[in-house]
Amino acid sequence: MPLVEARNLVKTYTRGEEIFYAADNVSFTINQGETLGLVGESGSGKSTIARLLLRLLPADSGSVAFEGREVLTASAKEMRKLRRSMQIVFQDPYAALNPRMTVRDLLAEPLKIHGKNHAETGAKTVPKSIKTRTESMLAAVGLDASAMPRYPHEFSGGQRQRINIARALMLHPQFLVLDEPVSALDVSVGAQIINLLRDLQSDFGLTYLFITHSMPLVRYLATNIAVMRRGKIIEIGPAEEICEHPREDYTRTLLAATPEMPVVS
Repeated sequence: MPLVEARNLVKTYTRGEEIFYAADNVSFTINQGETLGLVGESGSGKSTIARLLLRLLPADSGSVAFEGREVLTASAKEMRKLRRSMQIVFQDPYAALNPRMTVRDLLAEPLKIHGKNHAETGAKTVPKSIKTRTESMLAAVGLDASAMPRYPHEFSGGQRQRINIARALMLHPQFLVLDEPVSALDVSVGAQIINLLRDLQSDFGLTYLFITHSMPLVRYLATNIAVMRRGKIIEIGPAEEICEHPREDYTRTLLAATPEMPVVS
């Protein structure tokens, strides 16, 4: 059984009398431990799909299953449980962090919201356990405990994105949506974040939906690639096959338009 399964997702917006399809009958599956790269130009519907999967946007129709459990019609109680296993890292590392909160509070917040020390144990959090978890997760993303009392403005863009990733991992999710996680960073810093994400996937057994406009990036990180254009998936398959033998002219255009990124194999 796939970990994540989207079936016939539709999301429309109205512009005057015109109906615009942000998601037009979109279907795909992601298996445990794999990465689906969702690639396309700006406005193709990629971020809409991310938000539909996590029910951050309502779908017009279609279904999303996580471990066989329906997401779009889940009750509030069921959705609360599902959200522990499904998290998102947003594009902008500057806008995603509350500037009035310290790193300690930013990372502790998911644990306090969900009222659990660990999703499986059901044990209530205590300050010591939160501190231990926070320090451990900071270390996992390459930051040390000296970051804890500091505020977001004291960090570089790459460091802020590391904090965002650590925050997303605090509840030990199985599935992480990465919505253009390096597009706001310079190339060398972005490459470091991509390498970090690959290491974290191995260390934590994570499953990714990786959203980007960059074919070289998605080729490096993805198991499979889905190419999206104007709300539709026009091509989907193994990453190497899509990059080496694309069927669609649009896919070939994306491959030609984005330079290689200096990530380490």
